[in-house]
Amino acid sequence: MKLVYVFDAYCGWSYGFTPTLAEVTRRHPGVPVEVVSGGLFTGARRVPIRQFGYVGGANAKIADVTGVPFGKGYESLIEDGSFVMDSEAAARGMAALRALAPDRAVDAAEALQRAFYVDGLSLSDPETYRVLAARLDLDPDALVAAFEAPAARTAAAADFRRSRELGVEGFPTLLAVDGDRARVLAVGHADADTIDRHLR
Repeated sequence: MKLVYVFDAYCGWSYGFTPTLAEVTRRHPGVPVEVVSGGLFTGARRVPIRQFGYVGGANAKIADVTGVPFGKGYESLIEDGSFVMDSEAAARGMAALRALAPDRAVDAAEALQRAFYVDGLSLSDPETYRVLAARLDLDPDALVAAFEAPAARTAAAADFRRSRELGVEGFPTLLAVDGDRARVLAVGHADADTIDRHLR
């Protein structure tokens, strides 16, 4: 069995799920975790953040329910309103991080989201991956090259396809996958104790 975590780096509830996922992986160190990027903000949904009028209220609820912090850098992006969230670029970033640190995908996903939700860094900007490389002790040139490589675009498309094949309809979704069988453990929000009960 393995866990499959389907998230979107630009999804606030995925960011809020970070502490739960960290606790689940701490409790089950022998269980592999596959991290898959979803395509929340692609196509017609790739618009300035000001067009999502619910963001401020949603973030307040996420912080209240999960305890995750939203940083000043991120809040400045919300106030300005012109920033465009591009899930395809974020998925390329996740693919690049997975390529360089395949055993640290959960940590990489957390670092990716903190870069946006705390520091207000664009996940479309190659320079962001230099910052992430320093935080994760990776080669910055290699990470930027992986982010910009055609293989990252292919991997992002494969992630979106895998998310659809798993039947994921909301982010984040955590599944237990055993062979051809997939069982949903959590969608949106859950604590580690609840996930443990589902695993049992």
